Amino acid sequence: MDSIQPERIFFFDIDNCLYAPDLNIARMMKQRIYAYGRKIGLDEASVVKTCGSYYRNYGLSVRGLVMHHQIDPVEFDEQVDGSLPLEDIIKPDVELRAMLESIKTRRWAFTNAGNNHARRVLKCLGIADLFEGITYCDYSEPDFPCKPEREAYDRAMCEAGVDDAQLCYFADDSAKNVEAALNLGWTAVLVSPAIRTMGADKTHLQIQSIHQLPTVLPQLFN
Repeated sequence: MDSIQPERIFFFDIDNCLYAPDLNIARMMKQRIYAYGRKIGLDEASVVKTCGSYYRNYGLSVRGLVMHHQIDPVEFDEQVDGSLPLEDIIKPDVELRAMLESIKTRRWAFTNAGNNHARRVLKCLGIADLFEGITYCDYSEPDFPCKPEREAYDRAMCEAGVDDAQLCYFADDSAKNVEAALNLGWTAVLVSPAIRTMGADKTHLQIQSIHQLPTVLPQLFN
């Protein structure tokens, strides 16, 4: 009998979750966002503050840039995420692949990135074939939702064909995203190398690396 339990599904964030944040892809992404901000007229003194504010207030800097500066989000995606040298930085992760293959749930990617970026990362890691699908931010959609907004989680469940929150598992490097999932009734895991310095909050599961996932949810693994 197949050991997969199709009624359960594990949603995995991608960036800084399936690969280590010390690859500094987030830093390179910020540099490109700031460069794009300067290109559309934000001055050097305010670009970091403005883009940071948009990220905090809207979940993604691009959403604020669309709302307040009427940029083309597809062009933004091409010039920011699309210009990242992912293939030179992210290498296949054999340990990660083995861990994912051993999990007794369906697997689904759930990211705030665009579709092309998400697929590039999964391909670089050598795990693209292990996911049934990807819920991503469609930058061409007006006012597209993103984590931690409820609409993003509802969309992920709808696209994955699951309607019971108690069957949903989730791993993400953002505490806000994890908190939102918990509020919906999902089982959620915070993935961050810095958790040992984040205080004594034990309301959710915490690991420093995605490779440690079986240690906190052993019941899901062979």
